[in-house]
Amino acid sequence: MNLFSRSSTLRRTAAPTAPVAPTAPTAAVVPDPALAALTGEWMIDPAHSRIGFSVRHAMVTTVRGSFAEYESRLYFDGRNPARSRAQIALATASVDTGVEQRDAHLVGRDFLDATRHPRITFTSTAVQMASKEVFRMTGDLTIRGVARPVTLDLTYIGYVTDPFGYERVGFDGTTTINRSDWGLTYNARLAEGGAMVSERLRLQFDIAAIRATG
Repeated sequence: MNLFSRSSTLRRTAAPTAPVAPTAPTAAVVPDPALAALTGEWMIDPAHSRIGFSVRHAMVTTVRGSFAEYESRLYFDGRNPARSRAQIALATASVDTGVEQRDAHLVGRDFLDATRHPRITFTSTAVQMASKEVFRMTGDLTIRGVARPVTLDLTYIGYVTDPFGYERVGFDGTTTINRSDWGLTYNARLAEGGAMVSERLRLQFDIAAIRATG
């Protein structure tokens, strides 16, 4: 029985209720004034960053991988985070899960098809503060020529100047996607009826960025 059906024959006269006070609007998150010093162009340091993924395999284990080669253009506005933006291009063929045979399968036509689609890209479209330390970034993720929106929560880790004089800033972020939304539908079935590779794919961004010079 559908308790919310308009065709229900049960009716009850509503008792008078007191007027409800209007709900106060949610206060906007105000950026920490110290973040203003970080405003400017940045680039991801591949030697100290990881852009990767994890996926359940055979229903009982997790396979983890990453991309060894990528380019990035980042702009962070500490005064007005909504003006921040990011562009990242991964070399599809640089995927590395630690097993050569598996990597060869991933870059083939069953999955990423690196020959016809040599790059995986992410281009931000909007940024907002979710909390004092979390920036919510929405953007278009393109895999195998298919672009779909994703939302990524990036946690601000901190800022330092290293012994060599480079300014560094750190962010960690994750999001989960359904790979079939990008046409990654290849799979094999297990004898027990489950899938060899989960449809759900977790993307992981462990980012150390260096302030761009010149």
